[in-house]
Amino acid sequence: MKQGKGKIISRRILAAVCTFTMLLTLMVGTQPVQAKTKFQDARLGALHVEGTKLCDKKGNTVQLRGVSTHGLSWYPQYVNDKCFKELHDKWGANVVRLAMYTADYNGYCTGDAKNRKALKDLVKKGVKLADKYHMYVIVDWHILSDCNPKQNQKAAKAFFKDMSKELKRYDNVLYEICNEPNGGTSWKDIKSYARSVIPVIRKNDKDAVIIVGTPTWSQEVDKAAADPIKEKNIMYALHFYAGTHKEWLRDTMTKAIKAGLPVFVTEYGICDASGNGAIDKTEAKKWIKTLDKYDVSYVAWNLSNKGETSAMIGSSCQKTSGFKRSELSESGKWVYDLLRKKVGK
Repeated sequence: MKQGKGKIISRRILAAVCTFTMLLTLMVGTQPVQAKTKFQDARLGALHVEGTKLCDKKGNTVQLRGVSTHGLSWYPQYVNDKCFKELHDKWGANVVRLAMYTADYNGYCTGDAKNRKALKDLVKKGVKLADKYHMYVIVDWHILSDCNPKQNQKAAKAFFKDMSKELKRYDNVLYEICNEPNGGTSWKDIKSYARSVIPVIRKNDKDAVIIVGTPTWSQEVDKAAADPIKEKNIMYALHFYAGTHKEWLRDTMTKAIKAGLPVFVTEYGICDASGNGAIDKTEAKKWIKTLDKYDVSYVAWNLSNKGETSAMIGSSCQKTSGFKRSELSESGKWVYDLLRKKVGK
């Protein structure tokens, strides 16, 4: 009698354990799917904008997280097959920004015809590599010392005409048409420039996501929120550096988003606004928390070994791929850890 009762109890325990195991398996099995709603890759196809959100073709919210190159004229070596594979497979990036300076040394508008061709070829190479490794890619018209995008508007229109024509078959491309308007450039000027350049891209790619810079080094998204561009699939750039831009700029961003403005952080750093100086991890953490709350995409500056805080590769490291953790800078380690954590690697 005791023996039979023991068998019944054992069977009940076994059944309970099996049921618990099945439930646990189902719970664990669904976690990667849930994570995908926050971190998707280019296999999901072309993106579009719905309200303040970046979305895939099914209407699911997409949050892009990745890295930006430094100036392609100065650090072209990181646009290579092994590096892009590593960014996706090991780092967990799903977007790369190709920063092409326009008016600085050997910029697109200041260099010669040979240099312009080399830069365009490098951008095309970067797009192809990003596509190969299932990442989205931002083609960045990186104005800086030219301050007002209207200064080189004619060249910008010619560039985006050629590039959108050549890249229209790729569905992983986003266009950033003016990096950081500054020097007192008004939103009126930026909007005028954008309304001139956008139709050039739309002629070849009617649905591409286009990102427009905002005044004062892409900080015054409130100006854009008060007078947005009446076009579909437009987003607005906000840039921050955690050591300089703190709660006041986060508040500006959140108010703009609540007012209906789709914001994309196409450049950020965890040091001060110079790209150098001390790192502020506390503020950086607050920024990421806020960005995640509103599903804002973000891209870290910068993939190079330049001797500055924001460079992700240590200045003594001459590698262009296969980076050991010890070869990353403090900023690089922080970004690497963040990206891996977001995809659960």
